[in-house]
Amino acid sequence: AWRIFSRRHGAHIAYTPMINSKHYSAVKNKGFREANFSILNKEEGNPKIDRPLIVQFCGNDPDQLLKSAKLLEDHCDAVDLNLGCPQDIAKRGNYGAFLQDDWDLIYRIINTLHLNLKIPVTAKFRVFPTVERTVEYAKMLERAGAQILTCHGRTREQRGVLAGLADWSKIKAVKEAVSVPVFANGNILYFSDVAACLEATGADAIMSAEGNLYNPAIFRPGLLSLANSEEKAADFNPSEHEPQPECIPDNPSTKTSPGLDMGGTTKFLSEHLPIADLALEYLEIVKQLKTPTEWSAIKGHLFKVLRPGFVKHTDLRDRLGKIPSPKAKPIVDEPVEQKGGFDQAEGIVQELKERLENEMLEAEKEGKAGIKVDPETGRRIIPHWLSQPYFRPPPPPPPPNKRSKKDIREYLDARKEEKERETQEASDKAAPL
Repeated sequence: AWRIFSRRHGAHIAYTPMINSKHYSAVKNKGFREANFSILNKEEGNPKIDRPLIVQFCGNDPDQLLKSAKLLEDHCDAVDLNLGCPQDIAKRGNYGAFLQDDWDLIYRIINTLHLNLKIPVTAKFRVFPTVERTVEYAKMLERAGAQILTCHGRTREQRGVLAGLADWSKIKAVKEAVSVPVFANGNILYFSDVAACLEATGADAIMSAEGNLYNPAIFRPGLLSLANSEEKAADFNPSEHEPQPECIPDNPSTKTSPGLDMGGTTKFLSEHLPIADLALEYLEIVKQLKTPTEWSAIKGHLFKVLRPGFVKHTDLRDRLGKIPSPKAKPIVDEPVEQKGGFDQAEGIVQELKERLENEMLEAEKEGKAGIKVDPETGRRIIPHWLSQPYFRPPPPPPPPNKRSKKDIREYLDARKEEKERETQEASDKAAPL
């Protein structure tokens, strides 16, 4: 559902979430397979609604990865080896960015896929502390058979509150050293960052992960390129250019809310759309598809898209968080409206929409409804009813001594590890064996 949603708003290529090849290749794990990539419903990888598509795998066993990829090579355009995941769960499983210390194994994995698949193999990786090491790594991936390299300009240690900025200069060095296409990843918060990144790195395309999750309309201005001229842009309807099956509803986000003026002919092509409309559009796509979306994933998407509004309307945020999964067993003592489901979520989003539209109208009366730029930081000041990027808070201030710094890092790592463990346990329980 999110891939269809993202393409509708300007994305050209979509990747699946990371699939664990160890579990996917196991014959007994048919339930895990269907939950991670549904073949039976004939929607995932469907040429009419879900292409171009790259299936993303993680793992450390060439045979398991090949077996998994073989199962899906007829349902996608390429298979990607994830060498970029920096999370503790990847460290424990010895995959993602934690494979980058074993170049021989990585070479064997990519080469095995390259020689035995009828579709291309690609690789996404993180940079090393030095340019020289990063370039040699990329050249090794190319020699192994990777036909697209996605370079994330952060090191393995740059994650969470310690993420910092991605280093575009290392991406540029990679692009200049290899002959295969290079996708740049990192620091894409606005659509304007796309052109800046392509110019700075020379990359062939850019990838957005977190930027897309918080603002699925981030690529929307790119739809203007489909219009041949400025005059045609006035009547250009992006939804007409998206392949959509009958089950997928019209695009409501192209209709602006009352009183919202995004600036003449470009109002439909703005990357800052009403967040409630985006959320309702996403929910409608989820409902109309036969392929189920995990309730935890649905709520995760809603929390990110609606975050600007939820910062103010915390009561609605809390109500959304308390909605249990529609598949969950009803609690007899709870009122009916607390038993979960899409209707409750839609009702909350509709209520938020009404509140935000009223606040928008009041702001317009006061002349405070537009998007401004902070002269000191250069950051856009965007009204809370519009989609926008999320800026991570800065890390804690430097402690007075090394011992304190170590304690803070250990505390942050332990907290992240506990959260990931809970997420993994919940996922394991949800996936039938």
